[in-house]
Amino acid sequence: MAHHDPQILCCGEALVDLLPGPDGRPQAHPGGGVFNTALALGRLGIRTGFFWPLSRDAHGQLLGTCLTAAGVDISACPRVDRPTTRAILHLTDGQARYSFEDEGSAGRMLGIADLPASVPGALVFGGISLVAEPCGSAMEALFTRHAASCATMIDPNIRPAFVTDATACRARLGRMLPAAGIVKLSVEDLAWLAPDPAAHVQGLLAAGVRLVCVTDGARGVTAHLPGHRLHEPARPVQVADTVGAGDSFNAGLLAALHGAGVLSRAGLARLTPGQVQAALRHGVAAAAITVSRPGADPPWAHEM
Repeated sequence: MAHHDPQILCCGEALVDLLPGPDGRPQAHPGGGVFNTALALGRLGIRTGFFWPLSRDAHGQLLGTCLTAAGVDISACPRVDRPTTRAILHLTDGQARYSFEDEGSAGRMLGIADLPASVPGALVFGGISLVAEPCGSAMEALFTRHAASCATMIDPNIRPAFVTDATACRARLGRMLPAAGIVKLSVEDLAWLAPDPAAHVQGLLAAGVRLVCVTDGARGVTAHLPGHRLHEPARPVQVADTVGAGDSFNAGLLAALHGAGVLSRAGLARLTPGQVQAALRHGVAAAAITVSRPGADPPWAHEM
């Protein structure tokens, strides 16, 4: 690891979002759910590491530079000659739809042999890195290896357009989510995962998940922990677009839990409703800043 060992390692996809620029030609913007969370954590001043193969192509260089500028440690990232995954974004009234170019990409071909030997006490997983193969199996192996000893958070951030085998995807999430410490789902994720969303949340808590956060866009976020249900409304803001909102929420939540000294396997077991409410508030504040400006441009600590 680098000179400042990370306190949180974000494990999952980095890609470029291709958005129409001012001249109508596509412009590459750094993206990927887990990348955005790592970027936001770094900007919030948390010692963060990132793990995902980075291409040696121009897009891969852009991704690495962007993380490094936010103080994120990328020393765990394998460097490879395959291309960077591209997400082609289609915006309709500010809402994003994606199509992906991922065949044989740098991240997609991640294997179990590429996994880091040592990890810090808190790990974040999610996004499309859990869907494709062989990377999905490698990420599940990394999670399984450390789920019993680390504080783990999963945000599946489901993109139905990217899921070619829904049965396999639901099966993987069915193995991983119940073993996580924190699960974050949007209402859309929950509807895609389970016919009975409320029963699904209760099932996760019964399996030992310490905190389940369900985000509902402008309606804010509801958190479930054993014996408690909490709500935090969204901030009223002028929305530029919703790109990266959930990823910034995750970072704000994790930063607050880390600040409270509970972002460990043992710490999550003694989470109090007050700690969770404060963390929800911080997460919602981070998301509000992100949606107020175009693209996934999460806040810096001084903006909070």
